Amino acid sequence: MADKNGYEWGTGRRKCSVARVRVCKGEGKIIINGRDYKEYFPTTRQQAAVVGPLKKIEAESTYDIFANISGGGLTGQSGALMMGLGRALIKLVPDKAALLRDTGFLSRDSRMVERKKPGKPGARKSFQFSKR
Repeated sequence: MADKNGYEWGTGRRKCSVARVRVCKGEGKIIINGRDYKEYFPTTRQQAAVVGPLKKIEAESTYDIFANISGGGLTGQSGALMMGLGRALIKLVPDKAALLRDTGFLSRDSRMVERKKPGKPGARKSFQFSKR
């Protein structure tokens, strides 16, 4: 159910990024942290991830999206935005929930950076082995 201003909310997470997404009826604007999404995400892969849920339900110019994203890098942020947008859209268009779920826009990607181990230079990398 939409709030008093007509917005539907969704929260998405990926790696260390968190996206709080507001969706309402409009003409298709996507504003992220006060900037246009094409300006915020420079690569086409990240831009495609952002508009993926909208394209899947064929509603690119039907809703306005406003998002606040924090933490992580741009790839994690675009993934978090994709998940938050999917969660908000299933509240607005419940009959498209199965389509969004089957495409993977609602599932959390639980992969995280592996921690560095003691005595090693990285998570898995080792120093050069010397036999003698």
